Amino acid sequence: MSKLATGIGPVSPSVLVIASIGRPWLTLFLGLIVTGLALFIVTDRIAMTTDTAALISPKVDWRQQEQRMETAFPQLRDNMLIIVDGETPELAEDAAARLSASLSGDKAHFRLVTRPDGGDFFAREGLLFGSVDEVRSATQSMIDAQPMLGPLAADPSLRGVTVSLSTMLDGVASGEIPLSRIDRPLHALSTAIDGALTGRNPYFSWQRLFSSEGTGDSKGLSLPTRRLILTQPVLDHGALMPGEAASAAVAQAAKALALDDAHGLRISLTGEVPLADEEFATLQENIGLVAIVMMAAMLLTLWLATRSVRLVAAIMITILSGLIVTSAVGLLAIGRFNLISVAFIPLFVGLGVDFGIQICVRFNAERVAGAAPDAALRQAASALGAPLLLAAGAIFLGFGAFLPTAYVGIAELGVIAGLGMIVALLFSLTVLPALILLLRPGQPRGDVGFKALAPVDRFLERKRSAVLWAFGLAMAAGIALLPWAVFDFNPLDLRNPDAPAMRALKDLTRDPDRTPNVIDVLAANRAEGQQLAQRLSRLPEVAQVVSLDSFVPEQQDAKLALIQDASLLLDLTINPFDTAPPPSDADLRDALGGLEAKLHEAAAAHPGADGNEARRLATSFHRLGMASAGERAAVNAMLSQPLNVMLDQIRQALQAAPVTRETLPPDLVRDWVAPNGLVRLQVFPSGNANDNAVIRQFRNAVAQITPAISGLPVATQAAAGTVAGAFVQAGILAFLLVSVLLFLVLRNVTEVAFTLAPVILSIFLTLGSCVLIGQPINFANIIAFPLLFGVGVAFHIYFVMAWRGGATGLLQSSLARAVMFSALATGTAFGSLWLSRHPGTASMGKILMISLIWTLICALIFEPALLGPPRKQPGR
Repeated sequence: MSKLATGIGPVSPSVLVIASIGRPWLTLFLGLIVTGLALFIVTDRIAMTTDTAALISPKVDWRQQEQRMETAFPQLRDNMLIIVDGETPELAEDAAARLSASLSGDKAHFRLVTRPDGGDFFAREGLLFGSVDEVRSATQSMIDAQPMLGPLAADPSLRGVTVSLSTMLDGVASGEIPLSRIDRPLHALSTAIDGALTGRNPYFSWQRLFSSEGTGDSKGLSLPTRRLILTQPVLDHGALMPGEAASAAVAQAAKALALDDAHGLRISLTGEVPLADEEFATLQENIGLVAIVMMAAMLLTLWLATRSVRLVAAIMITILSGLIVTSAVGLLAIGRFNLISVAFIPLFVGLGVDFGIQICVRFNAERVAGAAPDAALRQAASALGAPLLLAAGAIFLGFGAFLPTAYVGIAELGVIAGLGMIVALLFSLTVLPALILLLRPGQPRGDVGFKALAPVDRFLERKRSAVLWAFGLAMAAGIALLPWAVFDFNPLDLRNPDAPAMRALKDLTRDPDRTPNVIDVLAANRAEGQQLAQRLSRLPEVAQVVSLDSFVPEQQDAKLALIQDASLLLDLTINPFDTAPPPSDADLRDALGGLEAKLHEAAAAHPGADGNEARRLATSFHRLGMASAGERAAVNAMLSQPLNVMLDQIRQALQAAPVTRETLPPDLVRDWVAPNGLVRLQVFPSGNANDNAVIRQFRNAVAQITPAISGLPVATQAAAGTVAGAFVQAGILAFLLVSVLLFLVLRNVTEVAFTLAPVILSIFLTLGSCVLIGQPINFANIIAFPLLFGVGVAFHIYFVMAWRGGATGLLQSSLARAVMFSALATGTAFGSLWLSRHPGTASMGKILMISLIWTLICALIFEPALLGPPRKQPGR
């Protein structure tokens, strides 16, 4: 074949192959030296960042806004949110207080620990944030409970409970109050005691007993059973799970403090740090199974392609060595891998397998024709050198097209994968031939091509027009389906919805006051912040706007008057001069027996339904008196622990004082006003915060008021635009660069079109298939398209250059065998990612499989039909 026929001189590739098989041991020794040095570099410099923020260029406008916010308020980034859920409000508050105190002292794992919904300020001033009616209802509930609160404050134990009830029963006996008025405490106590004695582990709440919540009064303040702790953990970005140590520290602290299900508590973690860590944990869950299936599929396909264990071994050794060298080159060029660039591994393996199969299958074809091993390698190099070189060059330019884009993650992938193509080509032309020669695989048996496909070749020649029309219609259908293609670039949808941090996040988003789908707005000063807050509050897409001013309650005079009145009435009640010592078991038995008798007397005086609760509690006290000392101690703890929490909360709440911006705690002020005067606003969405359409409208509405926005809704929507724009930009540039390269080599516009048309067709068919099966395109599976482009360009270059060299019966040739098994090896191996429990990885495997199936169909059916009979070469 002449230089004009190939369009490129085959000298360089052939020289490398001839040199390697001329001195195979020296070639392997040099390959081993290079691989050894590369391995040393990899082990010495291996680094990987799991910082997802690093995947997008910091020069993008929305990233700059994000950086401005993080610079002004550094405490907002790299957060871990601890959610404390308790069976009762007292349990939740006590657990949050103890856990936050424990973590605050752990400086090795936490830089910052705060309570956004608790702490001294909210404990003291919390009542002021309710409405006047709510404050009136809460303080009246305290005043109504005064007869019971006095004895309880003086003796916060089961004994104190009996004293309090005894006093109330005296009032019933004297006719001061009806028995029905104390039905609630009688019922609540009997239910709790009976539950404790039957092993149901009930949890008693004094707050619920004394509040209007239990009476059905809608004006009362809600009693939260969920508390939040916001932390900024110390991260190790060199680890796959940077926050793993901090998460373990939370678990250890919770265990030490007995904050678990057995004690009515549940501790869960969410936020950007646990979510990122959890993603890697999900990836590792069944990575062994995926790796085994991947390797088994690849080895089986390689054996079916070459029918030689030794050739399979030669290909695998070459790929492994090249992968090590590519890793070292990537680290030297970039410095570390990121979450996207690490995908160079499947890209390199997929294209490296293609190069290996092409050479080995052609080697077998030459051996069947009678050539000796060394001659077969030289002839294979002569025939494939130019197509392989052109394919590698086209793939290199295709990946390089991502360099100018703002998607840094994929740009770095392009650099590493592009350099990897050079490595793959060099190792395929040097190490692989040397290994083949030294391993001396046996003589192949039978035909290397597919003679049985001769009728298909003839059918494609006869029905060429019909086949092309069929593919044309398929492409039109794929294009018609594009409006229904779903591009889901919400990173949360890539995560396992059943993983703990994701479950906690989804649960949190259902609470409109705690949803993480909020937008942070940065204002230049207080005046601008107030103006923006007013404008944003008027938007129908906005539920509320929180700023520092939100922590200065309204109508304070009226509320403080109610609180001060209650404080005057209750001061001596809740702050007794003397507090009784803890009771002994004998004290408890005596107290229970005395109150049991009074309850029977009250029940006897109220026959029928009016005395039911008194009779029931008398029975419960009798059973408790007959129980073991341990059971009585457990009931005493069940009542006294939440009682102490409630009494402390009442004491603090009745100390409320006027709140102004000047009296707000410095830590709270720092969360909303930076030292340089910048002001932060937090905007909450109206509607369903889990609905992507709602969040998109919310983000767009806020962005029309001010561009200085950041937060999860902004990052999600903006990142989607950045990524989509990067792929469009890179796709156009790659198409142009590869077209120019092909034209410079082929010198024929038609042949360039013959090479690229099937690639474009397979992309549209893949997208159409995604629409039909309901598979969205996301951050993870979009990486399949660079692989589709690279493999597709390579396959079609092989066919076009064989066709322009005069080859006929393409489907019967060894080239068709190599292409088919190359696609099968890549498709089945990386299609095994479909088995991953990580939704993003599984979707990547699915699209890789679909895309490679269409690539193979386009290569083996559409391409031969498109090419038609070979052109007559000049002089023939």
